[in-house]
Amino acid sequence: MAVLLKFARWVLAKGAVALGIIILGLSAYGLWLFLRDNVDFDLRHNEFVRALTGERAQVQAALGDVQKRLDETSAAIAATKERISQIDSVRERLKALESTWDRVIGNPEQQESNVAQLKRMDEMRAEAVATLEQRQTELTRTTWEKDGLGIALGRLDIRLKEAEAQRSKAAHYLLDAWERSKVWIITALVLYFFGPTAGKLLMFYGFAPLVMRGRPVRLAAGMEAVPEIAESRVALNLTLPPGGRLWIKERFLQTADEGMQRKTRFLLDWRIPFTCLASGLIELVEMRNLGTETPRRVTLSNEANPNIELAAITLPAGSALILRPSFLVGVVAGAGERLVIRRRWQLFRWQAWVTLQFRFFEFAGPCRLVIAGNRGIRAEHLTGAGSARRTNQDSTIGFTPNLDYLPVRAETFWGYYRDMNPLFDDLFSGQGIFLCQQISATGDASAARKFWAGMWGGTLKAFGL
Repeated sequence: MAVLLKFARWVLAKGAVALGIIILGLSAYGLWLFLRDNVDFDLRHNEFVRALTGERAQVQAALGDVQKRLDETSAAIAATKERISQIDSVRERLKALESTWDRVIGNPEQQESNVAQLKRMDEMRAEAVATLEQRQTELTRTTWEKDGLGIALGRLDIRLKEAEAQRSKAAHYLLDAWERSKVWIITALVLYFFGPTAGKLLMFYGFAPLVMRGRPVRLAAGMEAVPEIAESRVALNLTLPPGGRLWIKERFLQTADEGMQRKTRFLLDWRIPFTCLASGLIELVEMRNLGTETPRRVTLSNEANPNIELAAITLPAGSALILRPSFLVGVVAGAGERLVIRRRWQLFRWQAWVTLQFRFFEFAGPCRLVIAGNRGIRAEHLTGAGSARRTNQDSTIGFTPNLDYLPVRAETFWGYYRDMNPLFDDLFSGQGIFLCQQISATGDASAARKFWAGMWGGTLKAFGL
C-alpha cells in the first residue's frame, strides 16, 4: 500500500509539473504574440472571419462546379450506355439476316453489305465502350474531388463558427500560441518525462564503464610515517602544548582554559582564499598557548547538530592526508610549525573531466587536523596485497596519498536512478588508510541530486573541496 501511495504521489507530482510546463509555455508564447501584435484585436478578428468567409465561398463555388461536371459526366455515361444498347440491337438484327443461301445463290450483294455494316457496328461499339470507361474514370475522380471539397467545406464551417463565437482575447492568443508552439511543448514534455531516464541510462551504461577502465590516481609512491586517527566523539578534548596554536570554526568551540591568546583569523590559508571561502574556513578563532610550561585544554563540539562527531588526526613529520576541506573544522600546529597544504591537480586525466574532480588537497605533517562527520568517522585500513574497498562517494572524507584511488560505477542502476546512490563510488586499493562518514550527510543523497545543489556540489568537487 505504501508503494502504491508513493507511486501515486510521484504521478501527481509529474502531472502537476507537466501541467505547469504547458501553462507556462502557452502563457509565455501567448503574451509574446500579444505584445508583438500592434493591430487592434477586433479588426484582426473581423479580417480573419472575412478571410474564412471568402475561402468558404471559393470552396462552395468549386464544389458547385464539380457538381456540374459530375452531372454532365453522369448524363454522358447514360447516353453512351444508350448508344451501346442501340448498337447491340442493330448488331443482333444484322446477325439475324445472315443466310448461307442468299450469300451463295439468292442475294450475295445484300449479304456482303450486311457484313460490312456489322463490322462498322463492332467498331462503333468498341469506340463507345472505350468512351464509357474513360467517362466512368472521370466520374470516379470527380466524386473524389467532390468529397475532398466537402471535407474542406466542413472544416471551414467549424473554424468559421469558432471564429464567430470567439470574442476573448486571452482565448484567441492561447489557441494561437498552442497552434504555433505545440511541437515545442510536446517536445519539452517528452524531455521532462523521459529525458532524465535516458540521461541516467547513458551515464550508467555509457560513461561510467569508460571511467572504470582508466588508470587509478596515486598521488604519492609511499609515506615515511602513518597518520594516527583517534576515535570520533560528539565532544572532543584537545591539548595545546606551550606555544601551540589552534584554528577552529567558532561554532565548534565549546569550552577552553583561560590564559590563552584569542584573535580572529579571517582565512585558514591566504594562498587558497576561494577554497577557504567555499569550505567555510573563514572567520576562524585562533587560540595560542602563550605559557611556557603548562598545556591548555580545549573542548570542541557542535551543539547545533548532535549527529556531528569529531575526530583528531595526528600527522607526524613525513606523513600526509588527502582531505576535502569542507570536512575540516580545525587545525592544531606546534610552536614554529607552519601549516602545509599542497594542491594536486589532475587536469590532464579524462576521468577527472567525467567525474568533475580536478584537484586534491594534501595536508602534510607535522600537525593535527580536526574533522567532522555525520554520525561518526570510520577509518578503513588497507593492508595491501590486492586488498581493495569501495565506499559511497558522498561519505568519503579523505585518504592517504599512497593509496590507489579510482571512481567506480555504483553497484546497482536502481539505486543510482532513485538518487539513493551517486553514479560513482570511491574505490581504494593498496596499503594505507581512508576516512569516511558513518552515514552520508545527505541521508539517501536525494537532496544532493537536486539541480542547484548538484551544481554547487559539482563545483566544490571539481576543485577538491
